[in-house]
Amino acid sequence: MKKTILLLALICGLIGYLPAHAQFGSLGKAILEKGGELAGSGALNKVLKQPAAITTNFKDVDRNGMKPPSFHEGETAQPLYLLPKAANGGYKLCAGFYEMTNKSYCLQAGTRGPSSGDGYMLAPVLGPKQDVVIAILKSGEKHPNVSQHDIQVLLWAIIARTRFADYSTSIKLTATTLLTSADLLKLEGGALGILPASLMDKAKNQLPAPIQAVFEAENNIRRLAASGNASYEEMERYAVLAGIAPVVNNEFPSGTWSLHPQGYYVRYIPSSYSVTKTQIFVPQEIVKDGLYYDAPNAIACPANTGSQRLIQTNEPLNPNYSLKLKTKCF
Repeated sequence: MKKTILLLALICGLIGYLPAHAQFGSLGKAILEKGGELAGSGALNKVLKQPAAITTNFKDVDRNGMKPPSFHEGETAQPLYLLPKAANGGYKLCAGFYEMTNKSYCLQAGTRGPSSGDGYMLAPVLGPKQDVVIAILKSGEKHPNVSQHDIQVLLWAIIARTRFADYSTSIKLTATTLLTSADLLKLEGGALGILPASLMDKAKNQLPAPIQAVFEAENNIRRLAASGNASYEEMERYAVLAGIAPVVNNEFPSGTWSLHPQGYYVRYIPSSYSVTKTQIFVPQEIVKDGLYYDAPNAIACPANTGSQRLIQTNEPLNPNYSLKLKTKCF
């Protein structure tokens, strides 16, 4: 019976693929075929076993070499955004202490915004949609006409495992502006339709309590993404829970430094999910050609599991390009 209910729900949702097919030609046809594969697999247990779009959590943080908030306390940082740009879109690093207030994005629906006491530490971008998420942020830097809100809505739709065919026209426009056809096809893998309330209840009953809120938030985001008239604020209401996460992890306080695999130190101090101050310290002895910082390749992962994962960008907010670097860079 469970299989029948979900299969009918998914088949009904597949009707939404027909306009996409008409609008996007061969791409729409390929997405339609992907959706058909999903409908054919429609058992509830397979829905529950679908991996999250981004799976990074605090267990993925490498804590070796981390430094306390007092590391280089009192030093004046130079603007990170004045460093030379690398071919990959990041920044070439020179010895010294740098910082940048940059755009950041929420990658965890149904959780709370950044708390003032918890550390956010360097973690890799992991999960089935890691390449697509990174591609969006790198492409977003080249498309200043696409707003931060529009990119965040697209990311929420992806994190909620929304099917491309269910995207509203505006979200499809953002996706097709920022992604290649090959990337768009990747959006369908592991995607879900909007689950009816009866099925949501059955699914939630099989999930641990902390995961239930995330699962329900994702379903609400899928519904809003498909509605075509949902505002940013409505989607934010489900993606970002009101208030501060109640538990502070004192072992990893705000301002804790992570050791990057390339040998420099980085820390993240978010003021909201959309604004983060990133600081980097580069020891002289590790400087070499090819040393760089490329923000979208990492996530600022909170020690407090009730808070949001934040992915960073190479885009500074309110930069002052009249300033000059004191360090002589190659």
